[in-house]
Formats: sequence, C-alpha cells, structure tokens
Amino acid sequence: RVRRRAESERNVKLLFAVALGGAVGAVARYQTMVWVSRWLGSGFPFGTLFVNVAGSFLMGLFIELLAVRLGGTLQWRAFVAVGVLGAFTTFSTFALDVAVLYERGQLLAVGAYLAASVALSILALFAGLWTLRNLLT
Repeated sequence: RVRRRAESERNVKLLFAVALGGAVGAVARYQTMVWVSRWLGSGFPFGTLFVNVAGSFLMGLFIELLAVRLGGTLQWRAFVAVGVLGAFTTFSTFALDVAVLYERGQLLAVGAYLAASVALSILALFAGLWTLRNLLT
C-alpha cells in the first residue's frame, strides 16, 4: 500500500511536470510562430518549419546535457523533453500544413516542406548533440 501511494505520488509529479512544461512550450511555440510569420510571411509554413528544426536542435542539446551528462531527474526530463519541447515542436501542425499545401495544389511546396522539415530537424538534432559535446569536452 505504501509502495502504491509512492508510485501514485511520483506519477502525479510527472504529470504536473509534463503539464507545466507543455504550457511553457505551447506559449513559446505560438509566440515563435507569430514572430517568424511576421518576419518571413505567411504564404509558406515557415513558423512550423522553424519550431520543428529549433525544437529538434534543443532536444539534442537537452538530451546530451541533462539526460546524459548531468543525469537529470525523471521529472526534469519529463518537463523539458515531453512538456516543453513536445509542445514546442508541432508535427501535428506540420501534417495540417502539408494537407493545406496539397489541397492548394502546391505539390512542389509539399515536397520541399516535407524534405526540409525531416532533413533539417534530424540534422539540427545532431548539431545540438555535436555542439554540446564539443563545448563540454
């Protein structure tokens, strides 16, 4: 019974960490997308592309620093990776953007957006890993 209660309390703390991080990440995503749309225009989903690439880079930094190097607690990892960065990166919005471009008949833009989002996000994650590894060694 004591063990079940401790596990339940840990789960509540994790859920709170994810929820709080999600709120932070969602607001950051919204503000970033507004800023990028004002900067580059709204005819192409630059805002979504930017947050997905930036979020992937930040995930690389975070994983290397907190999860690997510093051994961050489960609550901190949940807060940052699942909450903040999970809400900041927007692959559900990405899917919608692809559908909108497709329905507009902008097939070249669909292909460019798909390729850029996937390739740049993966490259950005590796860049985040590389950056922190080289800064801390």
